[in-house]
Amino acid sequence: METDDGHERGAGAAAPVALSRPARRIVALGAVVVALVATVHLVIMFLHVAPLNTVSKQHAATIGDYVLPEFEQNWKFFAPNPLQQNIAVQVRAQVTGPDGKVRITPWTDLSAQDGAAILHNPLPSHTQQNALRRAWDFYGNTHDDRGQATGMRGDLSEEYLRRLAVSRLDLDRDGTRLHRVQLRSVTTSVTPPPWAAGQPAAKPAYRELGWWQVTASDLGVVRSW
Repeated sequence: METDDGHERGAGAAAPVALSRPARRIVALGAVVVALVATVHLVIMFLHVAPLNTVSKQHAATIGDYVLPEFEQNWKFFAPNPLQQNIAVQVRAQVTGPDGKVRITPWTDLSAQDGAAILHNPLPSHTQQNALRRAWDFYGNTHDDRGQATGMRGDLSEEYLRRLAVSRLDLDRDGTRLHRVQLRSVTTSVTPPPWAAGQPAAKPAYRELGWWQVTASDLGVVRSW
């Protein structure tokens, strides 16, 4: 068979099959949906990183719910003087065991649990990496060194950190009753490399918070997770 330009088409060659009208509509609809999703994503991310303006203030809650925690922007790694400390968050609890005796549990290193979950995981969850760190930072930014709230969000940050700790302990079961929890941070300086002129890492610094009563609401929220 001879084509329009005078060349012969092989006998086994098949002419390209055009998509049917319904198929073309589906492809076009898919492209429109993808374009809209990408546009909305870029607009929200722009409003998140841009200086505060009327639109970002008006829709701050919606922007925060979308961006955090999966698309959080954190530039500390690129700072001129990056963080040189490791902060581990630990928790212990006061419980009543099945035998009726009240005891204090050993300290549980929640940061170490997160590190173990992330290690060798090619696709770690962003929440897994940042939920505990953000909760501790949130509390620290809304309380002074004596544990007194310095702003209107102090109670919210304490409640969030307490419920996060209770959910990670998972002690209120098997006849064990959870009464109170206490958190602390262990700050360790990163040892400088041999060629650096910095001082060797100092001993770990501890910051212990007071004991927090675990409420029925805390346990109810945790169980719903």
